[in-house]
Amino acid sequence: MATNTTQRESAPTVTRMILPGILAMALTFVVAVLFAGIAVPNLLADPGPFVRWALPATRVVHHSAMALTVAALIFAAAILPRATKVTRASAGESEDQTHDHPAFTRSMNIAAGAAVVWTLAAAAVLMLTFWDLAGTPINLRPEYSVAMLDYIVGITTGRAWAWMVVIAAITASLALAVRSKTGVGLSAAFSLFGIVPLAFIGHASGGDDHFAAVNSIALHLLAVVLWFGGIMMLALLAPSLGGQAPGRQRGQVLAGVVLKRFSALATGAIFLMIGSGVASAIIRITEFNQLFSTYGFLLMAKVVLTVLLGVLGLMHRRRVIPKLLAGDYSALKAAWSVILGEVILMSAVMSLAAVLGRTAPPTGDEAPAVISPARRLTGYDLPAEPSMSSWFTVWRMDWLWVAVCLFGLAFYLWAFIKLRRRGDKPSVLRLASWIVGLIALFYVTSGAIAVYGKVQFSTHMIDHMSLTMIVPIFLVLGMPVTLMLQVLTPRTDGTRGPREWINYLIHSRYSKVITHPIFAAVNFAGSIVIFYFSPVLEPAMVYHAGHELMNLHFLLTGYLFALSLIDADPIPKRYPYPIRLVALLATVAFHAFVGVALMSTTQLLAPDYFGNMGRTWGGSAIVDQELGAGYMWAIGEVPTLVLAILVAVSWLRQDNKDTKRYDRKADRDGDAELAAYNQMFERYKKIDEKETRG
Repeated sequence: MATNTTQRESAPTVTRMILPGILAMALTFVVAVLFAGIAVPNLLADPGPFVRWALPATRVVHHSAMALTVAALIFAAAILPRATKVTRASAGESEDQTHDHPAFTRSMNIAAGAAVVWTLAAAAVLMLTFWDLAGTPINLRPEYSVAMLDYIVGITTGRAWAWMVVIAAITASLALAVRSKTGVGLSAAFSLFGIVPLAFIGHASGGDDHFAAVNSIALHLLAVVLWFGGIMMLALLAPSLGGQAPGRQRGQVLAGVVLKRFSALATGAIFLMIGSGVASAIIRITEFNQLFSTYGFLLMAKVVLTVLLGVLGLMHRRRVIPKLLAGDYSALKAAWSVILGEVILMSAVMSLAAVLGRTAPPTGDEAPAVISPARRLTGYDLPAEPSMSSWFTVWRMDWLWVAVCLFGLAFYLWAFIKLRRRGDKPSVLRLASWIVGLIALFYVTSGAIAVYGKVQFSTHMIDHMSLTMIVPIFLVLGMPVTLMLQVLTPRTDGTRGPREWINYLIHSRYSKVITHPIFAAVNFAGSIVIFYFSPVLEPAMVYHAGHELMNLHFLLTGYLFALSLIDADPIPKRYPYPIRLVALLATVAFHAFVGVALMSTTQLLAPDYFGNMGRTWGGSAIVDQELGAGYMWAIGEVPTLVLAILVAVSWLRQDNKDTKRYDRKADRDGDAELAAYNQMFERYKKIDEKETRG
C-alpha cells in the first residue's frame, strides 16, 4: 500500500498530464480556425462544413501522432534504459536474467499505437484533401472513385499523402515487431522519412523560392517532431519514470537522467526551430505590414508560444534536473508541473501550425505569367551572365546544408572548448581544417557555384568535384569522430547514447566494407559512371530531392575515400599503405580516362535538361559539356596530389614509429631478434658447407 501511495504521489497519471494538453489543443484549434476564416464556405466550390472542419482537425491528429511515434522510437533507441536486472530468482530464471525496463516497454507500446493512429490519420487526410480540392461534399459516385485514383497517381498532394500512409504503416509494423537495439534505432531513423512528404506539400512550398521553402519546412518539421513528440513522451512516461523503481530517490534519479538526455535533444531542436522558422517567415512574409495580416497574427502567436516553451525548457536544464539528479523528492512534482505546462503550450502550437498550413500567406505563390525555360526546369529564372564579381555576390541559400554547416560548427566549437576547460589540448589545426571544410561546403551548396551549377554543366562539374574531392579532405583532417568520442560521456546503464551509436557504427560489418580502400575507390569511380553514363543525371538535376541526394552522395563518397586513405578518425581496419596508394593511383587514372571520354563525346548528357535551358551566354550546351569534362580532369589533380602526400607522410610517420619501437625492444632484449636472424643464416651456411663437402 505504501508503494502504491508513493507512485501516486510521485508520478501523475497520464490523464492528468495529457488531458489539459488535449483541451488546450482543441480550444486553440477552434479559435485559430475561426480567426483565420478557413471554415467559411467557399462560394465557388465548397466541400461542405464537415470537410472544412474535419480536414484541419485530422491534420492536427496526424501531426501529433507522427511526432509521438518518432519521439517514442527515439526515446526507446537512445534515451530510456533498455533492461532491468532481476533482483530475485524466480521459477526457471537465473539471478542475472534481465527483462525489458517498464519505461522501454511503455515507449515501444506508445510507438506502435501512435503509428497506427498516424496511418489512419494519413489515410483520412488523403481522402479529405481530395474532397477539398474537388470542391464537393463527400459522396460515393463512381466517377469520383476514378478521380480519387487519378488524384493519388497524378497529383503531387495525392502522391505525397499516399507515400505518407505507406511510411506510417511500415513504421507501425516495425514498432510492433522490432525489439533489438539496432532494429529500434533503424526504425527511429526510418520514421523520420515521414517528414519528406510533408515538406513537399507544406504551405508556401510551391512559392517563388520553392526549394528553399521545402528545406526550411523540412527542418522545421524535424524540430517540431523532436520537441513536441518528446514533451508528449515525458508526459506519457510519467508513471514509469516517477515511481517504478524501489524507493523514491531511485525513481527521481531515473526521471532526472531521462529529462537531462531529452533536454540536450530539445536544445538542438529549439535552435533548429527558431532558425528554420525565420527562414520560412522570410519566404512567406516579405514586407513588414504583412505581419498584421491574418497569417502574420497567427505566426506571431506561434512565435510567442514557442518562446515560452523555450523558457520552460531552460527551467528544466537549470533548476529541475539538478534537483532530480540529487534525489530531492520535492523536485519530482515540480518536474511534472513543468512538463504539464510544456504539454499545454506545445499542444496549442501544434493547433496553430495546422491552421497556418490551411491559411494563405500574404506573399502569393503564383508563378509568373510567362515562364522561362530555365524556371520550368530549375524552378528559378536564368541568372545573369557570370562575371568575376558574380562568384562572390550570387547566393541562393540551401537551408538544409546551411543547417548542417551551422550545427557542425557549433558542435565542434562546443567540444573544442569543453576539452580545453578540462585540461586537454585539442588541435587548433584540426579546428581550422574543419572550419575551412564547412565554409567550402556552405559555398558550394549555397553560393554562385550552386546557382550556376543548376544551368551549366561546366559549373555543375566544379560543384561535383568540390563536393567529392576538396571539401572531404578538410573535413576528414578535422577528425570529428575522434573529437566526439573524446567529449561525449560514455553511458553505464546499457543504453546507446550518441557515443555508443558512434562506436557501434565504427565497428559494424557495414563500416568494414565501405571503409576498405578498394571499395572506397570503386565506389568513387563507379559513382561517376552511374551519374554521367546512365539516365540518373537528369532526374537528379530536375527534382529537388534528387539534387539533394546527389549532393549528399558526392560528399559521402569523397569523405569515405579520403577517410580510407588518411590516418585520421578510427575505422575498423587500416590497410597497408601500398594498397592505399594503388587505390589512389587507379582512381586517378580512371578519372582521367572518364574526363577524356567526356571531352571527346558528341552526345549531350541530360539533353532534355541542359539542352533546353535557354541560355543566351556561355556557349552551346555541347561546348559547355566539353569544358566541364576538362574541369573534371584538371580539378582532380591537385586534391589527388594532396592525398598522395598525406598518405606518404602517414607512411613515413608509421615507419618512424615502428623503427623507434624496434629500437626500444632491442634495448630491452639485447637485440635478440637480430641475433636470432643472424643465427638462422649461420645455420643455413653450415648446412650449405656440409652439402658442398658431401
